[in-house]
Amino acid sequence: MTIVVTGATGHLGRLTIQSLLARGVPASEIVGLGRQIDRIADLGVTVKQVSYDDPAGLRAAFEDADKVLFISGSEVGKRIEQHRNVVDAAKAANVGLIAYTSAPHADTTDMKLAAEHLATEQMITATGLPAVFLRNSWYTENYNVEQALEHGMFGAAGNGKISAAPRADFAEAAAAVLTTDGHAGKVYELGGVAFTLGELAAEIARQSGKPVTYTDLGEEKYREMLVGVGLPEAAAAVYADSDRAASQGALFAPTADLEGLLGRPATPVATWVAAALKA
Repeated sequence: MTIVVTGATGHLGRLTIQSLLARGVPASEIVGLGRQIDRIADLGVTVKQVSYDDPAGLRAAFEDADKVLFISGSEVGKRIEQHRNVVDAAKAANVGLIAYTSAPHADTTDMKLAAEHLATEQMITATGLPAVFLRNSWYTENYNVEQALEHGMFGAAGNGKISAAPRADFAEAAAAVLTTDGHAGKVYELGGVAFTLGELAAEIARQSGKPVTYTDLGEEKYREMLVGVGLPEAAAAVYADSDRAASQGALFAPTADLEGLLGRPATPVATWVAAALKA
């Protein structure tokens, strides 16, 4: 069996390969694709320098693939074209399973960030290939504890519950899907233990012993703040819209799907806050 992990040189990709190895998959059966291959050279797996802008490279990399973990691209606005290259390559290779990391509630949410994910899900479905959609909620790493201690927390998520979990939890779930049967045709809404940003600020304050508050700015003022600290206008708009959607429940998912794949509870908020403070 050969498992190909795209985007393997990013944080989630590396963690997924580590999880595959921990589950007993031989390194010789894992292929990691990415642009900065030095980042995973130490893992002992086959590594190929292939980007989502390289249709020929993708087709060659998928030739002997039994399963593909398709980690979504990071370039918002370019993902439709890039993802089409990946999907076409998987179709040409007739891979046995394609697992795609999508967005929460991609088929029902109005969150701008989800549009490209939904389009990709539809592309994959149209191929007729066996597929599973891993709709990952937010990564806890999206929240900078050090900055929260220095400046407080700001956003536009109101009292919306956010089912975030560490990348390692989502990586472990992906590895479980790639190494067990019965996942084709499934859609997993993957979320960790939910919290509001106010609750997150309070937990950081409790563990650090320092005052940390969350200030809700509303979508427009939050967008302006993000632009003011250096984010491009388009990126700031997407982040602010994601918080707006979170305030309406877009980033909430029960823990059942994630914990079912993990075979254990999702990492609690207090645990990952403690790890971030230690780091």
